[in-house]
Amino acid sequence: MSNSLPEMAKNNKTYMAKPTEVDSKWYIIDATDCVLGRLASQVASILKGKNKPTYTPNVDTGDHVIIINCDKVRLTGKKLEQKYYRYHSGFIGGLKEIQYKKLMKEKPEFAVYKAVKGMLPTKNTLGTQMLKKLRVYAGSEHTHQAQQPIELKIEG
Repeated sequence: MSNSLPEMAKNNKTYMAKPTEVDSKWYIIDATDCVLGRLASQVASILKGKNKPTYTPNVDTGDHVIIINCDKVRLTGKKLEQKYYRYHSGFIGGLKEIQYKKLMKEKPEFAVYKAVKGMLPTKNTLGTQMLKKLRVYAGSEHTHQAQQPIELKIEG
């Protein structure tokens, strides 16, 4: 076994991470020319902690992720014209929809945030806890230099 696992995992028993044992890192991802869905699925995997050997499904073992330049993210095919973000105001006839072309022009960080949120577990508090570790910025500037994030390259 690798040296990164805790002592208990070195014997041949199944390792289950405890919330007090989890150490999370900070990663920064440049979304320039990345496809939105592929970026979102890989970021969701990091937020869940599936890239670690200590992954436990019922414990938040994920890392913090900062996404910059999300205004330069791509959508494939005709999604800019044909895809809509829909939401409901709660009133009768209150269905609202925004074309992704307009959404990516006005609020690109919201589009990336919603894409990642859709790939996390949504029916429990664990997904909310994972989503709190995501920071999305439209430009190349962010306010998390003190955390010393590690540059991470995403394919796609």
